[in-house]
Amino acid sequence: MGLRDELLKAIWHAFTALDVDQSGKVSKSQLKVLSHSLCTVMKIPHDPVALEEHFKDDDEGPVSTQGYMPYLNRFILDKVQDNFDRMDFNKMCWTLCARKNLNRNHLLIADDDAFKIWCIFNFLSEERYPLVIVTEEIEYFLCKLTEAMGGSWIEEKFEDYRGQLSEGQQCLTAWELIELVGTGHFSKGMDRQTLSMGISEVFQELILDVLKQGYMMKKGHKRKNWTERWFVLQPSSISYYVGEDLTEKKGDIHLDGNCCVESLPDKDGKKCLFFVKCSDKSYEISASDKKKKQEWIQAIQTCISLLKVGRPAPHCEARQKRRELRQKQQAEQEQLELRMRELQTANESKQRELEAMKKKLEDAAASAAEEEQRRLQTQNELEDLYRAEMAKERMVRLQMEEQVAQKSSEVEVYLLRVRELEDMYHRLEEALEDERQARLDEETVRKLQARILEEESAKRLELEQMHLQQQQAITQTRAEKEELERERLAKESALEAAAQQLERLEAERQGALEQYQEVIKKLEDAANNTKSWKDKVAQHEGLIRLIQPGSKAPQKITNWGPAAFTEAELSLREKDWQERKSRTAHPQ
Repeated sequence: MGLRDELLKAIWHAFTALDVDQSGKVSKSQLKVLSHSLCTVMKIPHDPVALEEHFKDDDEGPVSTQGYMPYLNRFILDKVQDNFDRMDFNKMCWTLCARKNLNRNHLLIADDDAFKIWCIFNFLSEERYPLVIVTEEIEYFLCKLTEAMGGSWIEEKFEDYRGQLSEGQQCLTAWELIELVGTGHFSKGMDRQTLSMGISEVFQELILDVLKQGYMMKKGHKRKNWTERWFVLQPSSISYYVGEDLTEKKGDIHLDGNCCVESLPDKDGKKCLFFVKCSDKSYEISASDKKKKQEWIQAIQTCISLLKVGRPAPHCEARQKRRELRQKQQAEQEQLELRMRELQTANESKQRELEAMKKKLEDAAASAAEEEQRRLQTQNELEDLYRAEMAKERMVRLQMEEQVAQKSSEVEVYLLRVRELEDMYHRLEEALEDERQARLDEETVRKLQARILEEESAKRLELEQMHLQQQQAITQTRAEKEELERERLAKESALEAAAQQLERLEAERQGALEQYQEVIKKLEDAANNTKSWKDKVAQHEGLIRLIQPGSKAPQKITNWGPAAFTEAELSLREKDWQERKSRTAHPQ
């Protein structure tokens, strides 16, 4: 629905409210006030002379024969730009029409909730006048309202209500919809506050394009402190406020097709972290739990994907699909009715021909008795032909009914196919997330293993230095033997402590290597899982060709770096070190 169609619906309510006697005409003075109010709210320069010129041919009547619609299109709607507050515009039109049409008796909702239902009606109503909302859209709205209130949707109850509507009027006006919700027919057992909160939630989603909202922690760009903010996600931006009353906005995160959102590991005592990267800056955010974190990441990623392909918000696209499906079903129904009318016309024509033929046969029977046998024979032939035509007509009617049933089954199969594909996409996204998390774990284990190897190398160097010092001490004179003996004993104790620490480091390195092997296995499992889901999606769509990452075998890592020595050289060095250690521990 374009901007002009959206504005016309609200203006239609205001115009019909000024039409007191329901004649389709409004006085010129009222039109002046309405035009001036529209221009003021939509920030358009008002030209009162243009209105006088437009209606100059009708000074005696309420309006000219030209009507108000050409003036509205030329002097107001053609000049309007999307730079005004839609809510101010809707409230102005609501004020004009609610005063006349809203019956506040027996309503359980406030005027503000009635205004929100009025806006939702304009969004879901058909684009034909007078404005009405069909039963499919009524069911959609009531189902979302029930879910927003935390209740369960009872389809049988709505079917009973649908049966109460007359067959010619399977739709409601805006005021009938407000009365339906306001009297609590579908919200029994819910208090007024719950009903009001449910209406507000549906209003924010359908009218304000709020896809998700809630409290999260945000890291500052200057002081780097964490502050709780109320985030509101819309198709092209994420706004954050001090509180959920939305009175004080602290900033916006503008989304486009180049933005990305990714999960972050826990750090600085903060958990459930993710960041939103835009072209100018990045934002670090902490959710309350893992489920909320995943929901926000998926919602933001959905908005970015829609912006990349230029598609509207999900609820707008769903509304358009429902309308297209209704139009298709209506076209098929009209085609079927047209075919039935054609068959009926052909049947009536055949009936008239048969009656005319019977009359001719009766006239012929009166004129000559010898023609009686021939008349009877002709009549029998015509009756056989009529029966054949009637049988053919019944066959055509059965074929049309079979085609209608086949079309209905095809629609159900198509919808089931769409749901299966959506489920596969969700599972594929989960598998990709598991693979990415496994890669992060692998990187962490690699860093830990490198740190342990560095510590082990340093201890080995220290041990070799101490061994050299001990050899020098042994070669000194016998006169200093006692003092050197004490020093040697002290160094041996230090050497033993260093050897024990070295063994501990070797054990830690072995544990890190085992953990690294587990991460590698987890990564391979995640890759296999991802590949299986990618194959399933590719089998259904035939278009997806995903590149599978290659396996990474663990590399040989020594104290001197990755692949610095061969296995044989490393074995010789370890054997030489063990011999020197033995000689030091048992000197001659």
